[in-house]
This record gives sequence, structure tokens and C-alpha cells, in this order.
Amino acid sequence: MALECLYHSSQGRWAYAYNKDTFHLRIRSKKNNVDRVFALTGDKYDWEQHHQELSMRKVATDSFFDYWEAEIFPEFKRFSYGFRLETDQETVWMLESGFFTDGLPAPAGGYYEMPYLHEVDLLQVPEWAKSAVFYQIMPDRFANGDPANDPEGTLEWGAPPTYDSYFGGDLQGMIDHLDYIVELGVTALYLTPIFQAPSNHKYDTVDYGTVDANFGDLDKLKQLVDLAHSKGLKVVLDAVFNHTSSEFAPFKDVLEHGADSKYAGWFHIHDYPVQVVDGRANYDTFGFFSGMPKLNTANPEARDYLLDITKFWLKEVHIDGWRLDVANEVDHVFWRDFRKAVKEINPEAFIIGEVWSDSLSWLQGDQFDSVMNYPFSDRLLKFFGADNDMDTHTFAAQIYGLLMRYPRQANEVLFNLLASHDTPRVLTRLGGDKRRLKLAITFLFTFTGTPCIFYGDEIGMTGGDDPDCRKCMIWEEDRQDRELLRFYQSLIALRKEHEVLRTGQFRFLLSDPGSGGLVYERWNEHTRFTVWMNNSAEPLTLTQSLSGGAWQDALSGEPVEQDGQKIRMTLEPLEYRILYSGQAGGEA
Repeated sequence: MALECLYHSSQGRWAYAYNKDTFHLRIRSKKNNVDRVFALTGDKYDWEQHHQELSMRKVATDSFFDYWEAEIFPEFKRFSYGFRLETDQETVWMLESGFFTDGLPAPAGGYYEMPYLHEVDLLQVPEWAKSAVFYQIMPDRFANGDPANDPEGTLEWGAPPTYDSYFGGDLQGMIDHLDYIVELGVTALYLTPIFQAPSNHKYDTVDYGTVDANFGDLDKLKQLVDLAHSKGLKVVLDAVFNHTSSEFAPFKDVLEHGADSKYAGWFHIHDYPVQVVDGRANYDTFGFFSGMPKLNTANPEARDYLLDITKFWLKEVHIDGWRLDVANEVDHVFWRDFRKAVKEINPEAFIIGEVWSDSLSWLQGDQFDSVMNYPFSDRLLKFFGADNDMDTHTFAAQIYGLLMRYPRQANEVLFNLLASHDTPRVLTRLGGDKRRLKLAITFLFTFTGTPCIFYGDEIGMTGGDDPDCRKCMIWEEDRQDRELLRFYQSLIALRKEHEVLRTGQFRFLLSDPGSGGLVYERWNEHTRFTVWMNNSAEPLTLTQSLSGGAWQDALSGEPVEQDGQKIRMTLEPLEYRILYSGQAGGEA
């Protein structure tokens, strides 16, 4: 047994409370090196009367390791524990104090420990977010509902965008098209920034307390949010607390008064006078954009200002959460204060951080509920892309690796997306092949997490990097891909109808090396779904044994032919099937 590959920690993603009654334990072993793992748990104050042995389930396998998991329901909200790992030839006990091969040491000295399950320490995510389907909108590019507030130089709707172009989209345009959004089936809106700013994208805030006049005003925002709520839609706004515009009043005060400005501590100023020389600012910025000075969120006055802004919009407009721009470049202490401020007003408000890499340090229950899951979209679009050189075995390993990054409740609400205002359009990234797009969409809506659609992707809009990905929404039906729109609607409806597709467990059933054939499952105690895909250029016959009752096509309702417990299915190139069974999940 490869002892050097065994790993467990009594904290983080390896040992965590899933809810107030349930604790999850995970342990890692070398791939295909351990046959069985058992969690040995008991109360350290009376092990003899209160102990149990639980068989751990192999829940994931990546390129190098197997991951095992067990659910514990601690009788007294505390327990000590160790592990027994077995092959047919060897048994090893693993405790916090080390490895043992000649028997389990007497409990509970040297054992791992979960001292007490405190509900207040949980990563508790908004329940509604587990079932949400988001729709991301850039206000300037969605719909122009009120030409009277168009900025000077507004272009004709649908003209090729540039970095600096305006098209007049506004809050009234969103109000006018809420019925379209509802008919699509989504349940939540994520709006990129709407506060006063000089740019079309508004990520350079001038006034955090004012709706940009080109979009409308406070009353118009209230009208949008109230109407959205009446139609069952949540609304999440975008906050840019990492940096501001150089036109932000406190920064202008620093430009005028230098070190004597009462706002000097709000920014990271290297020396005075504040200036830009040869294109480089002598103050910290977002990237190297001198027009976006970075805020010092550790400054008490700056922190209090931003928290007051946060609370104002929650109280005044009753928004349902915040998406946080460049969240990984803001200090953790601020985000802890931010979460307290938000949750005191609305415990069910959804907090989404923009972090493009491993985000565990923000998902410990004290900062964010979710992050934008770009690692997921990158792997998904590479796998389904036209130039893919990844087989299903590698893809499954990478997806499992992502799932093992976080506790289960974090995975259940990770903000899964295929494209955004910061990336090329998904259809463009997939080479314009709608078959590949449908595979990616199917995976998105049948995978764990909270899916998000970038406006216009559902009607086949294309576009490369910014600004091409930020084209105006197409409203003429004869220019929309209506068949693709119906496909999105059907997948969203399927997800909304079946709880298992929102909160059920996930596993790959078939993902062989060198193959383009893929079968995976979502299941709970009531229902099972299996998804079959041929991600190759040739017809492919897949065979999988599935225990339990009869299976049917989840979209058409047609029964699926079975040979006992075996299903054999031939799929054309880039074809998929979604199968449904009322049989509870468990063994394949």
C-alpha cells in the first residue's frame, strides 16, 4: 500500500459539516491501490458504548488518486475517528498520530477529532440557489427600452461593438423583455454593474450610490426588481469593490490634496504627487489601468463606506445577492465583514465571488456562498471542442478533481457557466458546431451546481474576445436560432422538474481510456438519471449495466430497450441521450 499517497486532514474539504446533523469525512489514496476503506468513529469520552465502523464509498478518481467518503451522524455532535484501509494482502490503520500495521491503537489518543459540530460554523448556502438557473445581462447590450436616456454617440442597435461604443440598453429594456426571460425558464438574473460610471461596462464606478443615468434611476431599478420578484425571478447585482474609477470623488480629492486628503488612506499610493508617468501609475490599480485605482479595503473608513453601500441596496431595492468583481484581490477580512453585513439583512442573499482558480479559502462559511466556476467551463469547452484531444477517461478525472476541491454544499451552488462578458461566446469557442454546443449544454444542466446562461447564447449568438462577445442582443425572431432556444428551454424545464438534477449526487459510470463514449449518473433516494454521450466523430455503441426498474428517454418519454439490467445504445457522432428511472439511486 502506497502510504505516501494517503492523505486526510481534520478540516477543510476533508472533514466538514454538511448540515447541522451530518458530517462528511474524505480520505485520499493512490489510484487503484486500496480496495476498501472504513471510518472508525466513536465518542472519546465513552468509546466502548458509542462507536461504529462505516464503510467508505469511493466517490471520485482523478489522474493519480482515489477519493473515499463517508457520512457521519454524530450522536453527541462530536466524535474521534481513524481509518482502516485494506487490500486483499494488507491492512493499515491511519490515525492523526501515524500509520499502524499491527492493529488499531486503543482509542481515542492520537485519533483525529471533530470536537463539536457548531451550526454557526457551517458553510450555509441559500437554499434557492441550489435550484436556480441564472441569466447574465450586460445592460447596455440587452435592450433599449428608453431612447431618452441614451448616452451621446449611441450607435444603431446591432452595429459592431468597440471597446468604447454605447448602444442604449437600459433597465426599461429589461422590464420590457422580462416575459421572454421567464419563458426561457431561468429563475434569476445577474446584472453586470448598473452604478454611475463613464464606461459602457460600468466596471469603473464613479458613484456606488447612484444608478447610472444611461440605464435609468432608482425608481426604475425598484420597478425592475419588484416586477422580477412578482414573476418568480431573483436579481443579483455586480459590486466592484476592488477598484474604482479615477473620477471617483475620494480619488479626485487625493489628486487635489495629495497626502493631506482625508481619503489618502482609501487607496494604495506609493508617493506624491499622485501621477501617471510613461503609462505607469504611482498607485496600485486594477491590472495596469491607471483609470481604475485600487481601493484599500483594510482602511476603516473605506471599509465602512463600502459596507454601507452594500447594505443600502439590499434594504432599499431588496436585491437577492451580490456578484463580486475581482474578488480574489480584496482582503479576506473585508469579505468576512461583508458577509456579516449581507446576511444580517437577508440570510438568503446569494454571494458570488469572481475567482478564476481554486477558491476553497473563500468557501469556508465566512465569506462567499459561491464562485464563478471558470475551471469547470474551461475543461468542459476543451473536452467538447472541435480540436479536443482529451478522452472521456481524462475528462472524468478532471471533473472529479474539481468536485473534490470543495465541500458538497459548495459544489451544489458553484456558479457554472459556459461563457460570460469576459470570454468568447460559447458557440464560437465550440467552432460554431451546434451539436457540440448541445453536448456542453446538456452537461451543464445535468451536472451539480448552479448554471448560468450569458444573454443571447440561447439563440445562437457568436463572438470572439471582448468586445466581440458583447454584441447587442438579437430580438428579431427570424435572426434567432429558435430550435436552439427550444432546446435550452427543454433542458431548463427538465432540471426544474426533477430535484435529482439539482441536488442529487453525481458519478461517472463509463469513461474508458481512448474512448469518446461517456455515461454519468445523477441520483437520490427516489430517482435516477443517466446521461449518455458520444463525443467523437464516429458512431459508437455504449453498454452499461444499470440495476433497478425500467428506463425511459427523459425528453421524449419513450421506453428504452433493456437486456435484463444491461442497456446497449448506439449513438451517432456528437449525439446524446438522457435516460430516467423512478428507481432510487445506489449501485449501478
